[in-house]
Parts: sequence; structure tokens; C-alpha cells
Amino acid sequence: MIIIPARIGSSRFPNKVLADIGGIPMVVRTAMAVQDIDSVVIATDAQEVVAIAREHGIEAVMTSDRHKSGTDRIYEAAQQLGLPDEEIIINVQGDEPFIEHDVVQSIYNLSKKNAFNERILMNSCYKRITNPEADDPNIVKVITDTDGIALYFSRAKIPYPRDHHFDRYKGHLGIYGFTVRSLRQFCTLSPAPLEDIEKLEQLRALYHGYEVAMVEVETQSFGIDTQEDLEKAVKFHRL
Repeated sequence: MIIIPARIGSSRFPNKVLADIGGIPMVVRTAMAVQDIDSVVIATDAQEVVAIAREHGIEAVMTSDRHKSGTDRIYEAAQQLGLPDEEIIINVQGDEPFIEHDVVQSIYNLSKKNAFNERILMNSCYKRITNPEADDPNIVKVITDTDGIALYFSRAKIPYPRDHHFDRYKGHLGIYGFTVRSLRQFCTLSPAPLEDIEKLEQLRALYHGYEVAMVEVETQSFGIDTQEDLEKAVKFHRL
């Protein structure tokens, strides 16, 4: 199942999940982009979002407005829906209206492969980015081992090219795959100091000794965090 967390009270861009892109609210457009992969549910803290989702034929559930993260929100939704422990859950952010089918399918496949590996708590993906792109702290970087397991995530440029030019950075995409079992385990872990410093939730898994499996993908999609991003999205939609 694909669960899309949709908090309406974004501090940087209030109500952004309902921003209009080509006549369709952003979160609904995101759901439509992935609905042929698996069942889709929007998990929100606003009745307005529930109503709009249902108007477009998308299932939605109300969750608490006290959640500190989208992961906690999708876990509450999974509990409400009574999903079994082995069910694959893909967390797709509600501000990714152009996310490609192949990207989400790759994470679904990786999550299914790792479903019974108790060391792997999360599954995610990265794309190749350039040296100048890696300077942007809003683009999260990841380094991996030979098996595709994440060693660290950072807003800083990693690895740091001390002696020579390097142009093979890995830009992390905030899409995650769990089983209901691993999702529950993640939500029981205490927040980690590194997580608080970098403001990156996935560091909680690494801090507590678990693994995050990664897969490389190709994508032109981008998240929408600001009004400028929305203007870019509207232009992108018209292409």
C-alpha cells in the first residue's frame, strides 16, 4: 500500500498540499501518479483534505495533528486500516506530484526483497547529482557501501573531495519503503541526536544500529517546498 502523509499546516508553505497544479490539488495529483502501483491512501490531519481526496476518488483517513513526522502519521494510518505485519508500505510525500512510476516501483521491489531482513528497517533511493548540486543543503546526500546500504545521510557535501574534483554524488529522495512490522519498529525508536542536528529522520535508523537499503533511480521529479517551487511546477506541468 502507498500512504501519502499530508499535513496541512506546513510552516514554510501553509496549505501547500492543496496547491493547484493544472486544476488538481497537489496531493491528489501525487496520488494519481502512483495509484496504478498499489492501493493509495492519503493520511492527513485536515477534514478538508479528506473531502477533496474523496471528491477525486482517492481514499483518505484522518490522523492526529500532533505527529512530529510523516512516518508517525503513516503508521497511525496503517493501524487504522488494520494492515498485516507483512504488508509493504511505501511513504510517498504529498508534495511530489511528478514522481515517476518507475521510481516508486523500484522502492516497492526493494522493500519486498528485504521484507524479512530484520536488519533493514527502511528502503529508499537516490539519484546521481553534480558537484554544484551537492552544495545545496536542501538536497540530502547519501553515501553507500558495496551492497547499497546507506553509511550516512547529510545536508553537507559527502564525501568531501579533499584532493581532487568529484562529480558522482548521490542525492537522496525522500521516499521510503517499510513493512508494517519495520514501520512499527521505527516508530518505537527514540529520536537520535544526529537526527536532530541534521533534521533527517532516517538517521534515527542508523543511530540505533539498523540499516537503510538504497537503490539508484533516474528521475526528473522535484519536491515543492516554496512558492517558487510551485511556480516551477505549474510551468513543468504545462510542458
